[in-house]
Amino acid sequence: METQYMGVHETLEIHELMMFKNLCLTKSSAMSGLAQDDELKNLLSQDINKTTEQITRLQQFITDRGAKS
Repeated sequence: METQYMGVHETLEIHELMMFKNLCLTKSSAMSGLAQDDELKNLLSQDINKTTEQITRLQQFITDRGAKS
């Protein structure tokens, strides 16, 4: 198998996405504490879980960028 490296611009794009997703996570977490509607709380909880998964996956792209594919 061939080793593939991400370019600097690709790494920066992923970093930018991670920063955006972290902002989304922070906002959803803050709003979930203020929400009184059960359906809205459920949606925010789902968003928090999904966004956390997405951040983890983006981190893996950066961590594994030099790993063999």
